[in-house]
Amino acid sequence: MAQFNTGGRFGNMGGGGGGSSKMQRDTTKHEHEVDTLTLTYQYLGEPTLFKLDSSVNKFDLNYLRVPASYVFLGNNGNAARNIIFTPRMQAGFDAGFHSYDVYGYSHENARFYRTTKPYSELHYMIGSKQEQLIQVSHTQNRGENFNFSFDYRKVNSPGYYRTQNTNHDTYRVTANYQSQNKRYHLYLSYFLNKLNGGENGGIRSDTFLNKDRYKERRTIDVNLGNNEAPTQGFFGTSIPVKSAYQEAGFLLQQQYDWGKGDTVHVNDTTQYYKFDPVFRVQYTFKYNQNTYEFIDNQPDETFYTQKYGFAYIPDTSVFAKHKWRNISNDISLVQFPVRGNLAHFINLGARFENISGTFLDADISFSNLVLHGEYRNKTRNQKWDFSAKGEFYALGQNIGDYNASAMLSRYLNETLGNIRFAFKNVNAEPSYVYKYFNSNRDTWYNDNLKKENTIQLQFAADNTKLKYNLAVNYFIFTNYTYFKDAYHSDQFTSLFNMLQIVFSKQFTVGRFNWYADLAFQQLHGTAPINLPTIWTRHRFAYENKLFNNLNLMTGIEAKYNTSYYADDYSPLTGQFFYQQQNKISLAYPDLAAFLNFRIKSLTAYIRAENLNTFFGKNNFAANLYPYNDFMFRVGLRWWFVN
Repeated sequence: MAQFNTGGRFGNMGGGGGGSSKMQRDTTKHEHEVDTLTLTYQYLGEPTLFKLDSSVNKFDLNYLRVPASYVFLGNNGNAARNIIFTPRMQAGFDAGFHSYDVYGYSHENARFYRTTKPYSELHYMIGSKQEQLIQVSHTQNRGENFNFSFDYRKVNSPGYYRTQNTNHDTYRVTANYQSQNKRYHLYLSYFLNKLNGGENGGIRSDTFLNKDRYKERRTIDVNLGNNEAPTQGFFGTSIPVKSAYQEAGFLLQQQYDWGKGDTVHVNDTTQYYKFDPVFRVQYTFKYNQNTYEFIDNQPDETFYTQKYGFAYIPDTSVFAKHKWRNISNDISLVQFPVRGNLAHFINLGARFENISGTFLDADISFSNLVLHGEYRNKTRNQKWDFSAKGEFYALGQNIGDYNASAMLSRYLNETLGNIRFAFKNVNAEPSYVYKYFNSNRDTWYNDNLKKENTIQLQFAADNTKLKYNLAVNYFIFTNYTYFKDAYHSDQFTSLFNMLQIVFSKQFTVGRFNWYADLAFQQLHGTAPINLPTIWTRHRFAYENKLFNNLNLMTGIEAKYNTSYYADDYSPLTGQFFYQQQNKISLAYPDLAAFLNFRIKSLTAYIRAENLNTFFGKNNFAANLYPYNDFMFRVGLRWWFVN
């Protein structure tokens, strides 16, 4: 069985492979330990090394890749949002289409690997109603200085209701290279997200769920695509009414270092070259091209008349298309004050952005000049971690936008764990979709929007020994921008605040474990934000290691949230919007039974979900968007060391 080990605490700032890493000349260890894999990865701009998680108790994160706190519109792959309120805190341009973000790749979640052996993973899941998921991942080093990785993921799910089927294909390639003298570094990231989500506008009445004639949920009338028949296939699916998002991004980062290098002789057969950078020049090129489309070729005119106020036009399709292109060039100067600690640095730089948009009846283009800086000091004793960073839009369309943040983390001891204090303040133009939306039926503008300002104060604690995590967030909002109905935006100009507490704890008694997750959210004021006061998830599991190589986990999972006016959803704009007419209440918690186990390099997940539908009607994600009936899933995960 492969053993996952970290190869060191710190690596090169911004990607895999540090300047002070050791370059082994002796291969004796690898010849004798043929089953041992040393694999680490980093994220761009983050000096911390991470290792793969081979545990069997994180089906949502490690397999579905959708956090448990997300609600989605009934079917795997449909539009989704986090029920634990998470505001977008980023300065600069944003197109504003985020309902499918959780399913795609990005530069921010790209992994840059270092591995001693080629490593591959294969995921496959099959569920009720022909739901399927497949993922292939591979990474390997070519020599000591070059690594590449590839990921492909497909989600294909017809769902239980009409015009709800999804078909997502996502691709990612990363590579990193370090020259032999460790002075030059190159990082490459490419992703392509093809996200196709069926849009049925919800069922026409929730009373259908209680009638025996509608036990087969596909017979229930829906608002969009009611008379159309999609064709389903794993590699070929037609969706009659859909949101079709295609996002492509390319990033190339190059670094050149000046510093001091030494050849260190360990013994007669082993030596390594140690290079400590003192000063770095860094250049980053980014190219993103995103297309957001909505297509309904046989629209139900009554739905569009009532929901969007469109004039009745028979036998005419409804569609919208927003296409954006963003090209940026960034130059940064980095200094490392303390030799040998690449997590202690000062970074100053500037970025020039060129952004263009293409719509059905118009085009737009503009530029931005951004100044940015960062100070980071993660001490080599691993006890203190401090960072302060900021960026300011000095010229261009987003002039005056800024992002300022600071974080102080301290590891106390094994009993008290780690505590962290953080501050963030973002002043930004509202996302472009709040200012302008264009379809073939109507175009609207909102020119009265001011810059949004959001402040976040956070205290967090992580404790490995006592097995808990705590985060207390306090948000302050000014000029909060939102959709007031299915088609129009608005802005709440008064200041308001929100308290949020997120807590997780593992309780252990012998072989039995109770995993408790809890979120408390309290809004102060009358702001147009819908959120439940309490969201919670509990997993009660029996866990044991049997026959030396069988890791077993089996139990019950329950999720529940208090009643609240859940945001409604607009298929045409792809936005969740504020409403105060229909309250969502859960008659019973969402219940699931699971059996997870790992035998060497094989992990299996067996789940029976939505058990609550046996003694109550379906729970709802939003008004007229019910979750599926009882469903069964089997997922397999293999990993291979070549």
